[in-house]
Amino acid sequence: MKYDFDRIINRADTNCVKYDLRKQVFGNPDVLPMWVADMDFETPDFVRKAVIKRAEHPVYGYHFKDEPYFQSIAGWLKRRHQWEVPTEWMSYTPGVVCGFTMAVMAFTQPGNEIIIQPPVYPPFHHAVSSHGRKLVYNTLVDRGDGYEINFDQLAEQAKTAKMLILCNPHNPVGRSWTRNELLLLGEICLKNNVLVISDEIHCDLVLPGYKHTPFATLGHQYAMNSITFHAASKTFNLAGLATSTAIVPNETIRKTYVAYVEDMEAHLGNIFGKVSTQAAMTYGDEWLGQLLDYVQGNIDYVAEYLSVHLSKVKFHKPQATYMMWLDFNGYGLSEEELWHKMTQEANLGFNRGKDFGEAGSGFFRINLACPRATVEEAMRRLKSVF
Repeated sequence: MKYDFDRIINRADTNCVKYDLRKQVFGNPDVLPMWVADMDFETPDFVRKAVIKRAEHPVYGYHFKDEPYFQSIAGWLKRRHQWEVPTEWMSYTPGVVCGFTMAVMAFTQPGNEIIIQPPVYPPFHHAVSSHGRKLVYNTLVDRGDGYEINFDQLAEQAKTAKMLILCNPHNPVGRSWTRNELLLLGEICLKNNVLVISDEIHCDLVLPGYKHTPFATLGHQYAMNSITFHAASKTFNLAGLATSTAIVPNETIRKTYVAYVEDMEAHLGNIFGKVSTQAAMTYGDEWLGQLLDYVQGNIDYVAEYLSVHLSKVKFHKPQATYMMWLDFNGYGLSEEELWHKMTQEANLGFNRGKDFGEAGSGFFRINLACPRATVEEAMRRLKSVF
């Protein structure tokens, strides 16, 4: 089946964060919104049909996640990433951010140091600082041809830290970390007894020519010192259904984590999150292949357009995710001047880079999971102002 990613879908007036909060976020209700990391593509037909079928039953009472549900996730991880995950390692969490925030609460104490690697997804910062833990920044380094981990700095920071929250693949810089990079990071964390929390929500969005390495596949000792979070939400546009999976190979860590989730009464979730995830994990391979090709086309379009028309904007093509991380520092403008030009003159709603940490100053994150016509319009608006 050929899927249509060019179709324009009106998302306004659906309580949609991306569209219906434009005035509050950008001070301009007319920006072209390309910020929140969900897609402007319709959720796949096989997912919608499964949800509709379940919705036809007249009772939406308490439910549980059964073995076929977890088997569908295990099958997906084996097919897509050659990772064999026993279903007993898995437990439900109501979203990846909620999941790793509960891990912070369950395995660290106020005042403990937790390492993150900015510029990185804003909830990484909030999960630590909002709960009295101390943020430690292992800031990524741009070597000119892409971002890398500062391993010398990490080796020092790990001596006093309790946890590292890894973004694998990385949002927003779009790195798909190599096995060797992850091994170096994992060895440092093992040596210093630093628990690795691996957010792998974008793992299925590794672009053509690259490969995702699940952290827990590095070897037994690394798996035993990790919790991995996976979800179908980014991959199949299901974020509104708040469903994800914690994968915990270490039985002792797993019992502690599951007990904490249950104590928070966060272990049941909603019926439609279960149904949609199971359908996506069972039938989604062909759709995802077409999606990745389309997103790569959007990335290639933006890369060429910027190179020809806006050469002061610097970027690295992402290896994963449907975002691009764009550096506008070449214009010599202040943060506020850039923000004003972007939101009030170009009428564009991109994520402000500084929200990802100080290392993001002068940057914007642009979401390319949208029809090509939207991307073309965004580039025209950029050119008209910059």
